[in-house]
Amino acid sequence: MNVLIVGSGGREHAIAASAAKSGHVDKLYCAPGNAGIASVAECVDIGAMEFDKLADFAEEHEVGLTIIGMDEPLVGGIVDVFEERGLRVFGPRKNAAMIEGSKVFAKDLMKKYGIPTAAYEIFTDPEEALAYLETAKIPIVLKADGLALGKGALVCNTLDEAKAAVKTLMLDKQFGDAGDRIVVEEFMTGREVSVLCYCDGTCIKPMTSAQDHKRAKDNDEGLNTGGMGTFSPSPFYDDKEIQKFCETKIYRPTMDAMKAEGREFTGILFVGLMLTEDGPKVLEYNARFGDPEAQVVLPRMKNDIIDVMNACIDGTLDQVDLQFEDNAAVCVILASDGYPESYEKGKAITGLENFDGKEGYYVFHAGTKEEDGQIVTNGGRVLGITAKGRDLTEARKNAYAATEWVSFENKYMRRDIAINFV
Repeated sequence: MNVLIVGSGGREHAIAASAAKSGHVDKLYCAPGNAGIASVAECVDIGAMEFDKLADFAEEHEVGLTIIGMDEPLVGGIVDVFEERGLRVFGPRKNAAMIEGSKVFAKDLMKKYGIPTAAYEIFTDPEEALAYLETAKIPIVLKADGLALGKGALVCNTLDEAKAAVKTLMLDKQFGDAGDRIVVEEFMTGREVSVLCYCDGTCIKPMTSAQDHKRAKDNDEGLNTGGMGTFSPSPFYDDKEIQKFCETKIYRPTMDAMKAEGREFTGILFVGLMLTEDGPKVLEYNARFGDPEAQVVLPRMKNDIIDVMNACIDGTLDQVDLQFEDNAAVCVILASDGYPESYEKGKAITGLENFDGKEGYYVFHAGTKEEDGQIVTNGGRVLGITAKGRDLTEARKNAYAATEWVSFENKYMRRDIAINFV
């Protein structure tokens, strides 16, 4: 069949690389794609939010399955548009993608159905938020209600930082309308783990675990980013009791809650967990593959990704034996120096050919484009360098060795991805 992937980042490149290996795919398209995705798919110059144009393309090119990689089109209702036109599409409908589109909705859902999460308050008035902070326990976390490119959660270690966060979110509108409402929640301590799950509306199957590094600089310092690197599996999620708790108290109850609310969830549910002293609690939900979590989880998956996605759409996920390799993977993001604030684009990238034919090594393009026959930087996060190994120690060693194979001006990376976990 012909398959279309919607998106343009490292996550979509990882999806495309997995789909390209499927025995079901005759022709692979990606809209809009990037210079790396172009090596495995035909890139189409249609934006991710141009729903009707994308649906027209799917009809004209007899696309049998469209995979939505990005959060914004999912929250905007692209799946509804495709389904209304009789097109087969993987991802949650608009009313289900709300679990990522609104932090307020997600927190209220967890509260209503007894799913463990941090205590919280909701504010639409900045003055009321500031007054609440005067008596709140510090440190504290402030979150924009809507989508904020993975950067809308601000951990505040002092009262002054918390007040500044209210200004950033609600008054300065750094994330636009996403900050019209904010969630102020208790600061949780523990190990953070990400678990991506396939869902068919009734059945939910968790994948192997991962752990992301959000801060821009080593030792988890600097500003929040979309993710500077990740590894899989998390050694802290290996405990069978933890996994059982999450499956019975978090994953299945979330699916049941969404179904009870008339928001049946089909697609990928990303569950961000905090393993606290009181047990696992939900930090956040996303309605799609994590980025860069997809870059370490998908290379370890044994199943044909198209088989699994079709099972989700058809409601037969319970018949899938989801399997992952008994190894580890580490992804190190190569960014443009200055990210996530100001950075330069258009820098020539060299050495990409060094990955050709290297088993267990991957270069996933996040922010690249082709210009006059040369692949150049075109974003803050440029490349995701992923390597597998027998364990995290070997995978980390391999990934950092591979970061030296590729070069561009102003190349920047964290040097401590997974260092405390090997």
